[in-house]
Amino acid sequence: MLNQDKLPLGILLGFLTPLAAFLLYWLLAVYMPKDVNLADFLIYLKNARQQIPKVISICLLANGIVFYLYTRKRLDLTARGIFLITLLYAIVILLLKII
Repeated sequence: MLNQDKLPLGILLGFLTPLAAFLLYWLLAVYMPKDVNLADFLIYLKNARQQIPKVISICLLANGIVFYLYTRKRLDLTARGIFLITLLYAIVILLLKII
């Protein structure tokens, strides 16, 4: 299923990959060393708004890896969807930094 060259698949991967990276970031960087559960970490991010763009940027690195893999396989429509969603995330990061 993941070897298809379809734009909706790229859009779906573009949304889900940063979410999976966020959960991995929480597990490895927050939960294991500091024993902070996910709800408390989300409350922390809500209170410390300046940290949200930083965490989103870290999670977008996973999108870069997936984009690279799909361009190497020559699945250009899927890679285009991943790139489109990555640009939307980048716009959100810029808006969060401005506001």
